[in-house]
This record gives sequence, structure tokens and C-alpha cells, in this order.
Amino acid sequence: MRAGWRDTLARWAAVAALSLLASCGGGGGSSSTVAVNDPVSVPLPGTLAANQVVVLADQGTDGSAVNSPFVTLTVCTPGTSSCQTIDHVLVDTSSYGLRIAASALTGAVALPAVAAPDGNPLAECASFVSGFAWGSVRSADVKVGGETAANLPVQVVNDTAAAYATIPPACSGTGSNFGVGAGAKGIIGLGFLAQDCGSTCVTSTAPGVYFSCPLTGCVATTAPLASQVANPVASFATDNNGVALAMPAVPLGGVPSATGLLTFGVGTQSNNQLGSAQVFTVDASGYFRTTYQGRTLNAFIDSGSNGIFLHDAAIPTCSSGFYCPSSTLSLTATATGLNGTSREVPFSVENVTALPASTAAAHLAGDIGLSTHFDWGLPFFFGRTVFVAMKGAATPSGTGPYWAF
Repeated sequence: MRAGWRDTLARWAAVAALSLLASCGGGGGSSSTVAVNDPVSVPLPGTLAANQVVVLADQGTDGSAVNSPFVTLTVCTPGTSSCQTIDHVLVDTSSYGLRIAASALTGAVALPAVAAPDGNPLAECASFVSGFAWGSVRSADVKVGGETAANLPVQVVNDTAAAYATIPPACSGTGSNFGVGAGAKGIIGLGFLAQDCGSTCVTSTAPGVYFSCPLTGCVATTAPLASQVANPVASFATDNNGVALAMPAVPLGGVPSATGLLTFGVGTQSNNQLGSAQVFTVDASGYFRTTYQGRTLNAFIDSGSNGIFLHDAAIPTCSSGFYCPSSTLSLTATATGLNGTSREVPFSVENVTALPASTAAAHLAGDIGLSTHFDWGLPFFFGRTVFVAMKGAATPSGTGPYWAF
């Protein structure tokens, strides 16, 4: 297991998460002496509502994932019953749009190419701090639980079709190609925004996000909103103003799996009311504030981050990138919304090398590498429900964007 976080395409958030799911070094000797806790789960209804889907944090498709919440969804050739179910799609509350590994798609499902403004096939270079994800933009009907986003632009990562086979230098020069990350078959971005680039890419090629791909080679292009890789929630017929992600409490020592519940909509049904959750509004960059050790930082909540990422030079870091304190730390930080809502948030930091090899969820943290930011990754979700209200969306508790917990 390895720590990781990533920069999203969206100009709304400077950082979001990537599970760089490789083997954790240095942990084998002590892990066998630690008892393995039982799997944990939130209470699940006997029958899921149409706006609900089970979330499972396990070790992924290759046994390397940690703190990675996955859902199963279905993609179909638009307007047809030719469909494929895809498991282990990472739920990411700080990115936008569905990205599927080309290797996860069978030939039975044909996803038509989306055209660039010049008529050539459209591709995307999803740029992140640690590298990029290159692939085609294609249309699919996407079904999650009982909700459907029809004719949705999605990214097919590492598409081997001829038009996309050669990655343009403008993309490959941004770092390494990490695809959708080890242990996953895709990423579903359910954050504040409806598209992953927005108006910037409508009017300018400068972001280097979208590319027109004739067989002679791909070149940067603009992309209208209707062609950009899109958050599926915004395209649902109902329950389309945000999401609520509930995860169970996780005991110290880690667990081999954790079962949660993803509910679409905020205040649209009896099962997605805020209740006692407090609203934390955000600034124009998608941040609220977190005060840690006297420093006020730009903060965001990101289920796709496999730890809580902050900067604390006093905590030792092991080779995996996670913090390795000599004993479990009990820390606190204060979350404050732009609306003045403030709440103290306790959190724990375990030594990753002391965890069993079977661990899929644990209280992990790592160095974000920035002294100005704080990333509330998946451990923040343990034992609570977190709401994401989309930008411009009306909810009973006000217009998004906001977090609530």
C-alpha cells in the first residue's frame, strides 16, 4: 500500500486524490503480530432505493488498494441494451467525470467516439501532479444504482484505437501515464462541478486538456461543455444536485473491508436529508479552511485520497509515503466554512508498517508536500456521512457548492 494524492483537471480544486496503489515497503516484519479486525459496514436497508448503491473499500483488483472506496456501475452503448457491468470504480468526491480503463471494456459494448469541433475524434489528457491519464472521449449510457445518465461523455483511458495510440508530447511531457491507478477499473468523479474543465476549455486550447485526433497526430483543441467528460450526477433525471457518502467507523488496527453507502441527491428524498449535518461553504477555488497547529490552510474533502494528507514535519514518513509514527497519534484540526460554520475534527494517524497485509481500510495520513493545503481523505469519512452539494444546485439547505457533515 502506498500513499498518493493528485491534482485534478478542474480549476475549482488545486488538489484531489489518487490512490497510487503499489506494495507498501518495510511493513512485513511487524504486520503478522497485529490482530486483524473484522470487516465493518454501515447499516444497509433491506432493499436499496433507486438513488443508492453500495460502496466497498477492499484491496482492489490486484490486492494493492487501501482506503479506496469502490462502486459497481453499468455502461451501455447509448440508446441500446448492449451493456457491461464494471466493478471497482473508485468514488472520488474531488474530481469530475467517469474514467474507465480501456482494458475493463469488452468488445460487446461499443462506445461511440465524441467528435472535436473540427470533426476529428476527441481525446483528453487528464493532467495531475503525479502525471496524466490519456484516452479517448466516448459516449455511454451510465447506470449507477437505479439512476441513469444518458449519452454521457466519458474518458476511456489508454484507448488503443489508432486515433489515440500516440500520446502527443504536450500530454506525455506532463509526467508519467498512470491510467486509472492500480487496483481500479475506473474513477467516478462526483465533486462540485458538472464538467471536468468547464468554460476555460470552451474558449481556449491553452489548458492542454482536450485534443483533436486525426490519424496524423493529436493537437490541442477547445471542447464545448456538451463534449467534456462529465459528472454523471448532473445528468440524472432526479437526485441530480449532489451526493452523500456514508462510511462505517473503522477501528484502530485496520480492517480487511469496509462497506458504505453512496446516496444520490441532497435533500431530494427521505434518505438524503442533511439532518444534523452542518454546512461548510467553499470559496471560488472549492476550498473551505482547516486550522492545524495554528496554521489556517486551504482544505477539501476527498474520498479518492487514500489518507489524510497534511504537512507535519514532526511525524516520520516511511518509504510508502504514509506517516509512520512510533505510536498511534490522536490529533485535531478545526474545519471552518466560508459561511462561518466551525467544527473541531479529531483524527488518528497509525503507523502503516504495523498493519496486517490484509488491511483495506485504516487511519492513515501522509505528507501533502504543500504547506498551504489540507486534504481530508477517506479516513475523514469513517463513521460519518459527508454531503457534496454541486455548484449552482438548489438544496433545502441553500445553493451549492458546499460540503456538509
